[in-house]
Amino acid sequence: MYSYAQSFKAGLLDIPGFIHEAKRAGADGVELLEYFYKDIDRDRDAALNALDETGLPCPIFSVGNNFAKIDPEERHKQLQRIVFGVDEALRYGANVVRVFAGDVAEGITYAQARSWIIEGLSEGSKYAASKGIRLALENHGTLAGRGDQVRGIIDDARSMSGTDVLGANPDTGNFLLVNQPSHEAIRQVAPVANMVHFKDFVEAPADHEGWAYTALDGRKYLGTAIGEGEVQLGQCIEELKNAGFEGWLSVEYEGAEDPFTAIPRSIENARKYL
Repeated sequence: MYSYAQSFKAGLLDIPGFIHEAKRAGADGVELLEYFYKDIDRDRDAALNALDETGLPCPIFSVGNNFAKIDPEERHKQLQRIVFGVDEALRYGANVVRVFAGDVAEGITYAQARSWIIEGLSEGSKYAASKGIRLALENHGTLAGRGDQVRGIIDDARSMSGTDVLGANPDTGNFLLVNQPSHEAIRQVAPVANMVHFKDFVEAPADHEGWAYTALDGRKYLGTAIGEGEVQLGQCIEELKNAGFEGWLSVEYEGAEDPFTAIPRSIENARKYL
């Protein structure tokens, strides 16, 4: 649903509206996010009704936790976001919860942040395992941005938790923001992927004056419809296929074009890669 974030903010779409729009656009399922809840019980009921009306499944529920917090109580609150996500996944019949790691901030060293992330994801993994749910760590930010960073966090959290429920959510666009070719990064995490964000970016023109994502090397990137940017999506699919991945490709769109036109085209283009 994050593909329609701007439409949601503008009051043009709510959660059930998104589900019906996803059906119209040709999606096979939907990924819901805690981000869009206003009244949890009411919104959940409305979402469940819309899923029933459309016949679409919700295989993924996403949360936006951040364990790079100095205060232990704050880190505990972030763990509770994963617990909430696992519980919501059960209500929707989803079996994967997308999670984040966190990012280095002022006053926090890389080593500190990473240790807190490993600890938090380990505890989250134990809870998810007790409920039969898998977690999927997205490459988001710079601390868990590269494929090797994501794989290292997953391996260490699995070792600490004694479970293998934590896997990866390789976001095909975000790797460009840490200056790593997406298909090369996906090769590193595909064996442990539990889901995929299928996304495309294009480098912004030199005269671009609006908002853009800034990569580590200073280059600016803009979101595009699937297949209209610079990500080698075909090679990404090949790497996933070679690793035996059979999970969901979740189309995520972050461009300036109206999502009501860009997303149906993205879904159509995604099917061509498949």
